[in-house]
Order: sequence, then C-alpha cells, then structure tokens
Amino acid sequence: MKKLLLLLLAAAIAGNARLSAQGIDFFHGQWPEALAKARAENKLIFVDAFAVWCGPCKRMAAQTFPDPKAGEFFNANFVNMKIDMEKPENSEFASKYPVASYPTLFFINGDGKMVLKDVGAKTVEQLLEFGKRGLATTDKSPEMAARYEAGERDPKFLFDYVKSLNQFGKPSLKITNEYLQTQKDLTTEFNLRFIHEGAAEADSRVFDLLLKNRPRIAALVGEEAVKNRIETACKNTARKAIEFQNAALLEEAKDKMAANCPDRAELFAYQTESKFYAATKDAKQYLKTAQGHQKRSVKNNAAQLHDLVLEITRTFPNDPKVLGQAEKWAKAAADNGGLPEYYLTLAEIHKRRGDKAKARAAAQKARQLASDKQPTFMQKVDYFLLGLEEG
Repeated sequence: MKKLLLLLLAAAIAGNARLSAQGIDFFHGQWPEALAKARAENKLIFVDAFAVWCGPCKRMAAQTFPDPKAGEFFNANFVNMKIDMEKPENSEFASKYPVASYPTLFFINGDGKMVLKDVGAKTVEQLLEFGKRGLATTDKSPEMAARYEAGERDPKFLFDYVKSLNQFGKPSLKITNEYLQTQKDLTTEFNLRFIHEGAAEADSRVFDLLLKNRPRIAALVGEEAVKNRIETACKNTARKAIEFQNAALLEEAKDKMAANCPDRAELFAYQTESKFYAATKDAKQYLKTAQGHQKRSVKNNAAQLHDLVLEITRTFPNDPKVLGQAEKWAKAAADNGGLPEYYLTLAEIHKRRGDKAKARAAAQKARQLASDKQPTFMQKVDYFLLGLEEG
C-alpha cells in the first residue's frame, strides 16, 4: 500500500511539473495527422517510442520531458509524439519503425522517412544534443545563403530564407530590413506575414512594426503565434544582453515582455535574470532572483522546489548563502514530496555544508524510501554513504 501511494504521489508530482515547467508538449492525434502537421509546418516529428513497463522510459517522462529547456527547444522545432509500441493500435507504426529496446527515439520527416534514431534514456542535456542533431538534418540555410549571395531576391525566397535562419538561431534582421525597405505598403498580407517572421529581436525596428500591426497580424496567424514571436524576440534580445553583460538591454527585453505578454512575463524575467547573474557571477543578485521566483511562483510545490534547488546549486555550488537557502528548500521539498531522490539531494547539500550527521540521516531516509526495483538508485545512495564515511 505504501509503495502504491508513493507511486501515485510521484505521478501526480510529475504531472504538476509538466504543467508548471512548460516542458515538451506532445501531440495527441493519430500518426497520419502528425505526418500532415509536420508537412504543413515544415518540421520533423520527434517520437518517443516507449513501453509502459520500461523504467528508463518512466524516468525520462518524469525528469527529462518536463524540463523547461527541453520544452523550449522541442516545442519550437518539432512535432512531438509519444508512442506506446506495445499497443495494438500502434502495430502499423511498430512494424514500419521496429525497435530492439526502450526507449528508442526517432526523428521522422513529414513523408515518413526516418532521418535519425537513438536508443536509451537521456538527460536534458543529452536530449537537447540529440535534438540539435535532428534539427541540423533540415538546415537549408547554407544553400539559401549561396543563392542570396548570387543575387536572388524573389520575395517568397527571402521569406523562406529568413524563416530558415530564424529556425536555426542565425541572424536574419539584415535580410528582413533589406526586403521591407523596398516595400511601399507594409499592410499587404504577405508583408504582414514577413514582419511577423522577421521580428527576430525585440530591440529592432521590425519588432516595433510587429507591435504596430499586431491586430492585423494576429488576424492572419493567430494571437498565440504573435505572442510566441514576441517571446522569441525578447529571448533573443535577452541572450544578447547576457552575452555582452548589458543590464540596460536586459531591462528592455523584460519591459517589452511585460508590456506585450504579461501572462508570460514573470517566468521570462526569472529565467533571463538568473542567466544574466550567473554569467556575471553575481551570486547575491542570483539568489535574490531565485528567492523572488520561489515566493511568486514555486511556493511549496515539492517538484518545482527540488528543481530550483538543483538549478541554484549547479550554478553556484560553493557559495555559502546559496547553499544555506538550498538546504532549506531541499528539506521542504523532501518533507512535502517524500521522494527518495529529494532526500538524496538534501543529503548532498548537508554534505557540502559540512554536516555529516544530517547528510547520513537524509541518505539513509532516501534508501529507506527507495523501491527494490530501483537498484541503480540504491547503489547511488550506497556510494554516497561510503564516500561520506571515507571523508
């Protein structure tokens, strides 16, 4: 009964994490619909081919797919699907794309051709690397650059060129501005779509044109698509601010996000500020930003609190004040969530703060809560305890 309750609790927490963390959004239609969607959007389909009994599949579902970084990259670039390979209704897919072990991850184009495949569960970083490899197979911007340099200026070609550059995070404003400067009427349907696609950075004239024509553009592409473009442009400006450590530019990105997408502004501000202070190695302001985010959004949600602990301790692993706050949040996550992973995280922080007795107690609690079906985790706990004893 206790194990069942823990499993139900873990599932509930994982579900909450997916909703709150804006992880990968999986398409729930049928396979032919996914193919049609991929063709219409000129995207690859990312497929998580899994089985319900597969432990590594469950870990990816609970820990990797809900991560905001995975969601940001995969939602923007792919049609995402989870396919249970042992369900009868998926037998046709399973026969066309056979697997030998789970999970197997595919990238498949809109014509049904498999372009990339990998096997095994992945961390967020490994999944992002796999995603970049998949995306690279569709990059036509180098060929288009050669055509552009040769003098091709057909409007449809320029639009597709800008779209390809944006998809792969390459500079596109020069091309967009060059085209728009040749146009007398910016309110034609094609030009409005071009402005929407070309507004790649918030600190640009094209972004101002997007805001000026927002109602017209939203009528063509939908309000959600406009909000996504605004957010992407603000993120690109924030990345520039972080790269050049320009605080004024960061404030501009945050202000424009707050003014034009207020429902997304809080998370945006936290993510960009935390990256900025990490880049400038300002632990004091970084911690202040994390504390504000916890009070406004995370509160006492165990899964999100645990993620926040991991994030701040990865960024400033040895800062005493960061570790002190991490210890409090890790204890709250463990007490509220009751998962063995949370107690092992707490044990690690106790160890970093020099309290071996508390570290040992938290690790032993983690081992006590762990299931017999988690041998790898049990070995991890034992290794931690052994290292603790050896000093």
